Amino acid sequence: MTGRRSDAERNYRRILTVAEAEIAELGAAASIERVARTAGLGSATVRRHFPTRQALLEAVFAERAQALQARAAELTGESDSRAALLAWLRDFTDYAVSARGFADVLAYEPPAEVGGDAEAAAASSSCGTTLEAALAPLLSRAQRDGAARPEASCHDLVTAVAGIALATEQHRDPAGQAARLLDLFVEGLSPRG
Repeated sequence: MTGRRSDAERNYRRILTVAEAEIAELGAAASIERVARTAGLGSATVRRHFPTRQALLEAVFAERAQALQARAAELTGESDSRAALLAWLRDFTDYAVSARGFADVLAYEPPAEVGGDAEAAAASSSCGTTLEAALAPLLSRAQRDGAARPEASCHDLVTAVAGIALATEQHRDPAGQAARLLDLFVEGLSPRG
């Protein structure tokens, strides 16, 4: 945000604050127009900062993706690679279930071929890309130790957690059901010795 005018910076922060509340209430269905109206701004102002709903969702959840990235870095030093991987997957699942809209941000199919510098920059800073990069050392180490299936990819795991969060969103006990599904998934990924 360097070089951004102070009023533009204020608008950006206001939009994010309002978007966080709207997304907490409505999930990924929160509209840019409603965010603009609630923030007291025009939709063109919101779209200057966030041209798509996906861009707005990514910005709202970027901080949490970075926190999960920091958590992965902490766990990388753990002696038990399986326990470290599973601890991170549980933290990730807990957040994905508790934060409406987060799983929607992650439920993406990356393009087969990224074109243009703007697209490459956007893809490299997405929440999914951040999480996959954070997960890579944990998964790689678990695979080297024989504690995770060798064919599993970071994208597979991020997609699975997003799917679990989406599948349990309307459940009467989303967190409990998500934990149960994650346990079932984990047994397939990393069966106990």
